[in-house]
Amino acid sequence: MDIKTVTFIGLGVMGEAMCRNLAKKGAWRVVGFDMKPEPLQRLAADGVVAAPTLAAAVAESDVVLMCLPGGAEVEAVTRGPGGLLGLLRKGQTLVDMSTAPPRLMRELAAELEAKGVDFADAPVARTRRAAVDGTLCIMVGGTAGVYERIKPILATMGTEIPLCGGVGAGQVVKIMNNMVVFETTLAIAEAITIAEAAGVDGKVLYDTMSKGSADSFVLRNHGMKHLLPQDYPEQAFSVRYAIKDLSYARELAREMGVDARAAELTHEVFQEAVERGDGDRYTPVIRRGMLKPRG
Repeated sequence: MDIKTVTFIGLGVMGEAMCRNLAKKGAWRVVGFDMKPEPLQRLAADGVVAAPTLAAAVAESDVVLMCLPGGAEVEAVTRGPGGLLGLLRKGQTLVDMSTAPPRLMRELAAELEAKGVDFADAPVARTRRAAVDGTLCIMVGGTAGVYERIKPILATMGTEIPLCGGVGAGQVVKIMNNMVVFETTLAIAEAITIAEAAGVDGKVLYDTMSKGSADSFVLRNHGMKHLLPQDYPEQAFSVRYAIKDLSYARELAREMGVDARAAELTHEVFQEAVERGDGDRYTPVIRRGMLKPRG
């Protein structure tokens, strides 16, 4: 299929940067849509055409990309009044780059297939900096044919773009990736809290661990950059977002009959952070609740 126009729906913290790379590196006309005007105003300098409505955004598009906060928003934009299920037509392709339940992906794929619309899930991993730099890891679920069609588009935003399996497989891999990140964050937060309470310098702990078998991306980023200096900004991947992604992992585990007790414990710790008022801060903030008075 000759792709002439690509639409990007959802221009939030990650989506705006992704859409900018799509416009700057790609050879397609790029249309953007978001409920907020500010990202569209900024993207205009990069050649992104602002669509006034969802219907206008997809009317002439060959491929439509979505990057939304989660499954509830995906469902609203696709199945809600005036949503994509009623707007898309035969020959178009929809790609969901949000993080959402695999079950929802498979349901949408079946509903869209009945209309002659192709579908793939392609959630992203790595940081906002990676979204800006175009170095995301993008995990695709879909047919080989759809994957080959959309891969050049995704390559403007990411450097690793594996085909993980059929529709929904991209979400499974992304959700498991995030589950491991959250559980590892909990482990290294516990480690530094215990070590410092025992009189060991946290920097020495992390520097030494990074040279041994406990080394990880989470240790070198969440640990050294945030847990060590106790820097927990807002406008980052918040505890609330983590709880949302953990809910998908826990739901999937239950569906598959798996006892995911580490995910359940991590969810409990994250929920306590929300109750302390830290729900909008970066996930390493869970460390704040770990040091208990000695009895």
